[in-house]
Amino acid sequence: MLLPTNQKRLDQHRRVSLTRRFGFGIVALCLSLTLSACGFHLRDDYQVAAEIQQLRIVSDDRSDIHRAVTDLFQRRDVTLIDDPNHLPAVVLGEDRLERRILSMLASGQVAEYELIYILPVTILRANGESDEHNIQILRDYQDDPNYALAKTRELELILGEMRREAARRLLLLLNQSARST
Repeated sequence: MLLPTNQKRLDQHRRVSLTRRFGFGIVALCLSLTLSACGFHLRDDYQVAAEIQQLRIVSDDRSDIHRAVTDLFQRRDVTLIDDPNHLPAVVLGEDRLERRILSMLASGQVAEYELIYILPVTILRANGESDEHNIQILRDYQDDPNYALAKTRELELILGEMRREAARRLLLLLNQSARST
């Protein structure tokens, strides 16, 4: 059996512990309410506009950009429609990669490029209007001819990242387009 003074200490410790837990819960609740009230969202955590919940994509089915766009849209629960008359629709042009020299070595070899990924896009709205856009993604790329095989693989990885970024920007562009009508 506990002595009365020990029982008092134990009761006091329990009350302090409970107060701390309760206080932490209130602080966490206030922070979450404040963040949601200011419009804060995690990156890529945004709502897809109702107007583009069903969408047709017109492009070469075998292209890498088509796969990146369809993967992103399916993760966002956008229903992709195959009907050739369905609007809204997105027409993906042929993507291309351009290079611009940023720096050279003393020997005259290129040391660094700026990679410019360009994706032409036409948005066909439900009301029949269309908008043309060029989505551009820029990246720096350091070249080293001594490691050609590794640099080729690095370039493939960078190009994949640029395609995924272009798909994300296309989704944002579609959301903006849908809300502006």
